[in-house]
Amino acid sequence: MDVDTRLLRYFVAVAEEGTLTRAAERLFVSQPALTKQIKQLETRLGVGLFTRSRTGMTLTEPGRTLAERVPALLADWDRVLRETKSAAGRAARVLRVGFMASAANEATPRIIAEFSRRRPGWRVDMRQAAWSNPSAGLADGDVDAALLRLPFPGQDTLRTAVLFTEPRWVALPEAHPLAARDVIPFRDLWDEPFVAAPSETGWWRDHWLATGERGGHPVRIGAVTEQPDDWLSAVANGYGIALAPASAARFYARPGITYRPVSGVSPSQVGVAWACSDDSDPVVQDFVHCCLDRPLPEVTTA
Repeated sequence: MDVDTRLLRYFVAVAEEGTLTRAAERLFVSQPALTKQIKQLETRLGVGLFTRSRTGMTLTEPGRTLAERVPALLADWDRVLRETKSAAGRAARVLRVGFMASAANEATPRIIAEFSRRRPGWRVDMRQAAWSNPSAGLADGDVDAALLRLPFPGQDTLRTAVLFTEPRWVALPEAHPLAARDVIPFRDLWDEPFVAAPSETGWWRDHWLATGERGGHPVRIGAVTEQPDDWLSAVANGYGIALAPASAARFYARPGITYRPVSGVSPSQVGVAWACSDDSDPVVQDFVHCCLDRPLPEVTTA
């Protein structure tokens, strides 16, 4: 009998959190979707794993047995998978680097050039990820390091180092009434529809909606997109506005879209991330040092 490791990860989260609500938040999935996955696992195993009540989810005897064994099994599988994928890259002398949107902005070519100087004969394979994968493949072992916007789901299980900080601006349709302003108070945007990342990205999505900086004011969602091109199209077509790094005005300039500074909202950070198991990997650490041992980029301020 085959059991998807994803079902086992969902099981572990519920067992550790004790409630579907907290586990769903931890996993960045909806509670109904999580409930369905737990029922699917119980059906495949032919046993009840939890006793459900108003106070939460209590493990049954079979559930406790599974909960004792599964974390070590998943850790071994993750390690084997990561080592296998890394071995393929090492054999080809390729470092796989995931990234979101504009990566480390103008610093990216300098980082790659410095890595090539330190590691002659090696190549950096830059792999752009969709917003539905905010660790850019690092959490799944698909890449060796990543250049990411912080915070992102799963960040607490990885190593991260901040490279620089830049303000969050807003992307607006060119004809939007607020587009003529030099600086827009964030409060003036609260009632606008926003273009959002998929809901499964959890608090990464919340960060770019600035849900914690609205004083409890609800968010209006005008469109959901996974890729920068779709995001730009949604804004240009008037489906919503969107917070974006100040650098988006340079990297994602497009007719029909205006970028404006926003006051009253916290900045965005760019960081380099890698797996804890790669703390002693000389190739990955060379890349991290290339990211950190360089002049900081000039950052536009609001």
